[in-house]
Amino acid sequence: MSDETERTFAAFPPAHGRGFAQSWWGQAWLKALEDAALDTAQVKTGRRLARAGAVGAVSVRPGRITAVVQDRDRTPHRADVLLEQLSDDQWDRFLDMTVERAGHVAALLDRDMPPHLVEDAAAAGVELLPGMGDLEPECDCGAWDHCGHTAALCYQVARLLDEDPFVLLLMRGRGERALLDALQDRTAVPDEAPAHREGVDAAEAYAAGDILPPLPALPELPEEPGVPPSLDTETPAPSGVDPAALEFLAARTAARTHRLLAEQDAFDDELTLAQDAVRLAVGTPGTAVLERLSEGSGRTTEELALALRAWRDGGVAALEVLEEEWTVGGETLARARAALDSAWDEEERPSLRARGNRWTVVGSSSQLRLGRDGRWWPYRKERGRWVPAGGAVQDPATALAAAAQEALEIG
Repeated sequence: MSDETERTFAAFPPAHGRGFAQSWWGQAWLKALEDAALDTAQVKTGRRLARAGAVGAVSVRPGRITAVVQDRDRTPHRADVLLEQLSDDQWDRFLDMTVERAGHVAALLDRDMPPHLVEDAAAAGVELLPGMGDLEPECDCGAWDHCGHTAALCYQVARLLDEDPFVLLLMRGRGERALLDALQDRTAVPDEAPAHREGVDAAEAYAAGDILPPLPALPELPEEPGVPPSLDTETPAPSGVDPAALEFLAARTAARTHRLLAEQDAFDDELTLAQDAVRLAVGTPGTAVLERLSEGSGRTTEELALALRAWRDGGVAALEVLEEEWTVGGETLARARAALDSAWDEEERPSLRARGNRWTVVGSSSQLRLGRDGRWWPYRKERGRWVPAGGAVQDPATALAAAAQEALEIG
């Protein structure tokens, strides 16, 4: 039985500076296109159109994907790509294979399509991913092979597949709800099971552990964090919910999780609310999110932009040097003055005016700031305010040279 569900996805923005397929199954989809197309120039044209945002809303239904694609002269064309649906027998084999392996069910529920799921499906005679020649193009421009319009559609669908592999399963004939219902039917407890038993003794469950399927192996950590699904839909958001802010937080959470998994010592020190707002802003969110972060951290948008520059130079330490001024203690002051005196010959030594931990070069737009750890931070004056000019160094002369050099390049 074929599920007649149809899903429509809003048009993606231009894809400047990013690849179309981050997931391995999205890359397999594009490989099917690139291997089968007779005219590689058309494939390149499609990639350019997709990257420029020329593909409109994408409609996905069993056996077919459709979108309106605009030429470079903005002429619209209806592009379709057909993919053969799985037969009822193939779906039964796929579902039976899936419920036999708990890891496959968990992967699908997590919107993942690990290679071993696809390999096991192929062993059962079910090819989920398209192969060479499986993507059949149709376009009103009259091309008989893949044209730039159908190729652009395929590139855009690769982005959809990155976010949700159920898109591929829908093209193969089953929508998400029908598929999950079928899996639930196959894993449901039979009616003849004793109704009075709500559970078993813990020792009994542990003793029976060897009859359960083994847990799946941990997947390899990808090189980069994934991209959360887009919340840009035709359905309006509930009152008080900001989709842009949610998308931003989801992306930052994915990036932080990836970093924590990759680096055991990647846990940050406890941050204040104002410091954490700057950390979040490193993701360069949209204007609306930046405004919320600046408001929540007690900064203007200009102050947040300045704090962001400092954070990129050195995290919390750089932010403290930017926003805090402190009195240098006696011993620290003595070491600082000795470092300044020894950095230059007497006749070349600049005239410095000290205030707290900040030393300003008299008659110039350069400044040194001493961090709490004894390192020197270069600053330069820009439009009447002091701005960071680079990372910290041990040598004050090096820091001052960096500040002077950047001031020269900007000026």
